[in-house]
Amino acid sequence: MGIRLMGIAHAKQKLRRSLSARMGMFSATSSDVPKGHFAVYVGEFTHKKRFVIPLSFLNHPLFQDLLDRAEEEFGYDHPTGSLTIPCSEEFFTSLTSALNCS
Repeated sequence: MGIRLMGIAHAKQKLRRSLSARMGMFSATSSDVPKGHFAVYVGEFTHKKRFVIPLSFLNHPLFQDLLDRAEEEFGYDHPTGSLTIPCSEEFFTSLTSALNCS
């Protein structure tokens, strides 16, 4: 139980750091994110797609691996000010489908 809580805290801390620089700047699209969810951009190179996913995904080790990849590639101060996951859309939709079923 303690290890799982540490994983959740670690994932929340990463998310908080990646978004903290941009917290004061909300776009018009931020209003369409329901409570208990957050938006990420997924894709490689210049083509990125926006996904709104539940906060519960932060608990899952596979999603935490994606956050680690995002940190390695972009650091905490991404030029667009958004959380971007560096993987293909196909991989991300497969992962989120699996997480929704578990």
